[in-house]
Amino acid sequence: MLYICATPIGNLEDVTLRVLRVLKEVDIIAAEDTRQTGKLLNHYEIKARVVSLHQHNEEKKVSVLIEWLKEGLSVALVSDAGMPGISDPGALLIQEAIAEDIPLTVLPGANAAITALVQSGLLAGPFYFHGFLPRKKRNVLSILHKLKPVPVPIIFYEAPHRILATLIRMQEVFGDRRCAISRELTKKFEETKRGVISEMVAHFSEVDPRGEFVVVLEGETEVNEDPREELDVLEHLTALIDGGKTKKEAIKETAKILGVAKNEVYQKAIELGVNSKSQRSE
Repeated sequence: MLYICATPIGNLEDVTLRVLRVLKEVDIIAAEDTRQTGKLLNHYEIKARVVSLHQHNEEKKVSVLIEWLKEGLSVALVSDAGMPGISDPGALLIQEAIAEDIPLTVLPGANAAITALVQSGLLAGPFYFHGFLPRKKRNVLSILHKLKPVPVPIIFYEAPHRILATLIRMQEVFGDRRCAISRELTKKFEETKRGVISEMVAHFSEVDPRGEFVVVLEGETEVNEDPREELDVLEHLTALIDGGKTKKEAIKETAKILGVAKNEVYQKAIELGVNSKSQRSE
């Protein structure tokens, strides 16, 4: 069995009893950083065989872990913090285990993205998780432009030495949207700053950033109507009126065809300047 185990994102008390039990019982723990995982294991006096599985050895080590699993050994997969596979190593091992029909289960727990999102005050429904942006400015700007029309809060991860540059690029692309920036989540010096991007830029221009950051950015608030919708209404109304329908009849039939309310079609007909070409009475 492969166990995917969520570990604390800061406070060592934020680990489930189930995860602790599994870490004690498995044959092998595959860890992103054996030293970081060692702190958790030592705190809870867990003696275990720990091997490394990080971004630089993932492809080679996955095949070894798969062989151990096939031999009947149990493996717990952990990252430095949070859920493995979420902007951390682990996704490849999970995919290979599924491909090889090896049973696996996920043990839920702490997650920095969800913690920061709830704490931001910007959550009102759906959200979009992006994670880390690429290193090159050109690639960063390209992704930010693609994300600009997303109408829900967007979650990013960022390192302290890149947070200011990232915020400057976000302001360039998104304008002065609301955002919340959290660092040191669940730790002694946990901090969340809320405001608009320009305020965050000003703050981090004066303060030396410390800790790993989660940025929650407000989604696009301007609703841009799809021009294809207007085109569909115009085409149907024009065709029906040219075919001999009155404006009233054309509106009723267009609403039925497109599956929208008659008053919406009527309003669009006024906006688009649709006039009846028929002499029949409405």
